[in-house]
Amino acid sequence: MATPTRPPVAPPLGSSFPSATPPDTFQPSGDQIVVLYVIIAFAVVIFGFWNVPGVRNCINPLKLFTIGWHELCHITAAILSGGRILKITIDPHVGGATIVEGGRPLFILSAGYIGSTLLGALFTLAGWDTLVAKVMSFVLGIGLIMPLALVRDKLTILLTIVYEALLIGFWFIDHGGALRWYCLFVGVMNVLFVIWDVADDRFFHKTNDSDATQFSLLYPSIGPHRAWPLRLRPRTVVLTCTEWAGFWIFFQLGVLAAFSVLGIMVFKVSNADFGA
Repeated sequence: MATPTRPPVAPPLGSSFPSATPPDTFQPSGDQIVVLYVIIAFAVVIFGFWNVPGVRNCINPLKLFTIGWHELCHITAAILSGGRILKITIDPHVGGATIVEGGRPLFILSAGYIGSTLLGALFTLAGWDTLVAKVMSFVLGIGLIMPLALVRDKLTILLTIVYEALLIGFWFIDHGGALRWYCLFVGVMNVLFVIWDVADDRFFHKTNDSDATQFSLLYPSIGPHRAWPLRLRPRTVVLTCTEWAGFWIFFQLGVLAAFSVLGIMVFKVSNADFGA
């Protein structure tokens, strides 16, 4: 009598997904390392263009965009806190100024650097992804035009047209890839605004004081560019107060680092990584 046998069993089928595993989330890829180097290079270039006489005129439209947004944050905070706007100045040479009556001074003054930092951080994310760059390019396109309502300088108006033309042209270069570097440049300019603001104030003595100086006037116990011991009462406690400029620079560098890590984590994995 024949022994019954069962049908042959096929070996387990392999997974339909590639065997490759996602890379380490916190480990930047080669392209992302390039972005980090470019951020550092842009910071050096912007510092030179912002402060060197003559050359600084070449980026007047971008300076107006950066200063204009900074002042808009002051204006918004003033209105929200019940203040009244008396005068607004937006100039690439003397800086920006918003004269306010009433409102909450600390809230209004802090809004400038915080607003510049957050907008710059969003533009910085564009350096990691083309789609983000395309979205932020609309913000930049509108933002470059708006300050012209307060500008009568013919060179600045001409340069604004040039920068708008570049913005449009970069949409068609490398499928919009060139927009990444344009927006990243603007992002670094905004996210590190306190450095350019304080440098203008301290080394070139611009007409409108930096917010660091304004903080020192609001809180005279702490200097704008230096620190000293502060005595608090009723108990005598000696504290080393961080200078206002240093505090805001540290804040902006921290935000820049945080958004760089966010860019590496969010925009690391692409379809190519998984063979899609």
